[in-house]
Amino acid sequence: MTRWLGVVLAVVIVAGGLFGYDQGVISAALPGIEAEFSLRVLMVQVVTSWVTLGALVGSLVGGALSDEFGRKRTMLFAGALFTFGAAVQWSAPDAATLVIGRFIVGVGVGVAAVAAPLYAAELAPATLRGRFISSYQLAITLGIFLAYLVNAQLADGRLLASSAWRAMLGAAAAPGLALLLFALIAPESPRWLMMKNRRAEAQAVSRKVEPEVDVGGHLGSIEEALRKDQVAASWGEVFGREWRRPLMVAIGLAVFQQITGINAIIYYANQIFASAGFATEASRAIVTTWAIGGVNVVATVIAIAFIDQVGRRKLLLAGLIGMGVSLVVVGLAFRFTAQEGQGAAEPTTAGIVTVFALVVFITSFAFSLGPVTWTVINEVFPAPVRGRGVALATAINWGSAYLVSQFFLSLVQAIGNSMTFWLFALFCVVGWVWVYHAVPETKRQSLEQIQKIWSPRVQAAPPSK
Repeated sequence: MTRWLGVVLAVVIVAGGLFGYDQGVISAALPGIEAEFSLRVLMVQVVTSWVTLGALVGSLVGGALSDEFGRKRTMLFAGALFTFGAAVQWSAPDAATLVIGRFIVGVGVGVAAVAAPLYAAELAPATLRGRFISSYQLAITLGIFLAYLVNAQLADGRLLASSAWRAMLGAAAAPGLALLLFALIAPESPRWLMMKNRRAEAQAVSRKVEPEVDVGGHLGSIEEALRKDQVAASWGEVFGREWRRPLMVAIGLAVFQQITGINAIIYYANQIFASAGFATEASRAIVTTWAIGGVNVVATVIAIAFIDQVGRRKLLLAGLIGMGVSLVVVGLAFRFTAQEGQGAAEPTTAGIVTVFALVVFITSFAFSLGPVTWTVINEVFPAPVRGRGVALATAINWGSAYLVSQFFLSLVQAIGNSMTFWLFALFCVVGWVWVYHAVPETKRQSLEQIQKIWSPRVQAAPPSK
């Protein structure tokens, strides 16, 4: 670790943390917002969900911005958007303005979600790349945990004054300003500089970030990878046959990360634990903070420690098994909860089982699909299509998250708690089979070595076990 690699890591952590805090704190801010603006249910959902829609838009434009203006300038833009959006939320005179602020914050989140992991992938050494990219997911979990701690303090309702929600949402300007600061002093990506034929600058950055690296050989491998395509690929080329396999790997992981239920559990943890027999707001706040937020952070730290040693495939396959088994148990527990009744003053036995099963689920997700998905998405694309490919996969991830979060409660009403969690478990089984057959191992390989996996000579070979 050099000082400049530390700056790169700081950029990634701040970019993830700003989204995590906003994702987690909105549940505590909603009661004050609803009371001040007298919102109906539909408008409450709009206020909540438009961050995700903004992130979808931001992720689509983030790749093009990264390729055209550079990774560094794109992150500066994301930090400015997030800070401005937080200010709009804080000062919103009405619900419509608040929604606009939420959307602006979401665009900033989406742009940062593309640019920051991409930046880490291109600047981190191959032996540390998995840890650097996974730090983005760790920062999200830290942000969520911090927000849950705030929520726990508000559980008794005494602090839900009309101005409290403004302070909570306005505080998001702090990580936005931090991203601006770190991105301002951060170096540009040598790979992007080479794409723009700025070899001297790329050479200076490489020496600064990794003083012991063979700069000539490092830039030579990048130049060789870029030789065929000096200009960033168009959207049409991203969907071309040549890059179909890495595109399918990235999109598949993006979808499975969401349809296995993680955001439904995070967003609706309060309702899930209420159904499991936790009758009071205080008890739900405590169990949500530690069983979801705390476990999420600890397990993600474990993943970062081992992702470059154990490998991406093994973590994904092991995590999907743990997720699937725990979701089956949650479904069974809800069957017994229905038999025991949900009016008890204390959590039922089935409710306790639900908590432990969800702890296993969160742990399994946090060392597998959580961080590994972002790592692989930012590794598999060759340089000419990396920006747009990462942007597309990220946008599909946001779109999947929006759909799952938007329709989770409707699904529960239609088929019941047990069947809903068993459906998520089925997706885990499908995901395991797909990962086993489609996702290659990329640990300890340079981005240029990974690019060769997709060459015609290698395409027929099975994934590395």
